[in-house]
This record gives sequence, structure tokens and C-alpha cells, in this order.
Amino acid sequence: MMFLRLKDDKALPFPGFGESNADLTANMFILTPKLGVRVVDGKMMKIDALAGIRYWRFSENVSFTPVAPNVNFSKSQSWVDPVVGGRIITALSPKAEVTIAGDVGGWGTGSQLEYQVVGLLGYKLKPTMTLQAGYRYLYFDYEKGGSANAVVKTAMSGVLLGVTLNLK
Repeated sequence: MMFLRLKDDKALPFPGFGESNADLTANMFILTPKLGVRVVDGKMMKIDALAGIRYWRFSENVSFTPVAPNVNFSKSQSWVDPVVGGRIITALSPKAEVTIAGDVGGWGTGSQLEYQVVGLLGYKLKPTMTLQAGYRYLYFDYEKGGSANAVVKTAMSGVLLGVTLNLK
């Protein structure tokens, strides 16, 4: 799961309009539940085949103070894509592990194409809890035609911190 909120409010430098501000808020929510099958279950290496969905929701809101007619707007879009992928977990020691994972999806159901690649270094705090840090690259290409034309083609990448819980 990932949630991102970008927000800013700044005074606008328009002479003759008095004091005016623009408020912008953009939200993004991504949820990717997957089910997997363990293909290899060795002591030093585990390989999983995964399948699931990725739910996307974007919302944008722009407003001006004092209120500007026909300029303020609020829009949102959401979609669901099927995804398939895999994960390889290699033990470095009884407490440390490296995880390489990735998936691909879309195929025109929501996004035209989306994929991600993740590399993680993990430390087992307990047998069922692993603290992880790594890097993620996520690309998606979404186009919706019609009167509510939306085009989003972007990649997000950066450092990833998290905890994995194994429900055994």
C-alpha cells in the first residue's frame, strides 16, 4: 500500500486582484494485494509466483481565494489492473536476506502498461517479522478518453522502508 499527498497554498502575484491565494491538493493511493505460490522452497533460496490486482486512485483539487468562477475544480479517477510477477528471497545469514521482486500488469484493462521492480535488504526481527529497506521503481501508462480525458504516463522511484509480516 502507498499513500501520497502533495499540498501547497501560495499567494498569487496578480496586480489588481487584491490578495489572492491558490490552494492545490493532489492525492494518490495504491493498493496491491497478491496471492502467491511457492515454486522453490530451499533453505537458502525461496522463489514465489504472484498474481493479484493493483488499485489506483488519484484526486486533485484546486481552489482560489477569493473564489474565481469557473476556475476552481476537483477531479478524481480510479482504476484496477491485473498484475502478475515473482519474488526471489535469498538468505545471507540466519537473520539477513535479500529480496528481488517485480510485476507487470495493465494490458489495457485500466493502465495500458504498468510494471515495478523492487530490491530489498531485510533483517529478521522475529521469525514472522522482517524489517526491510531498499529501492523501488514503478512505471505506469494510463489513458482515459472521452470528455474526462486523463493521461498519466510516469515513473516513481526511490527508497523504500517497511516491515513484512508472515502470517503462518
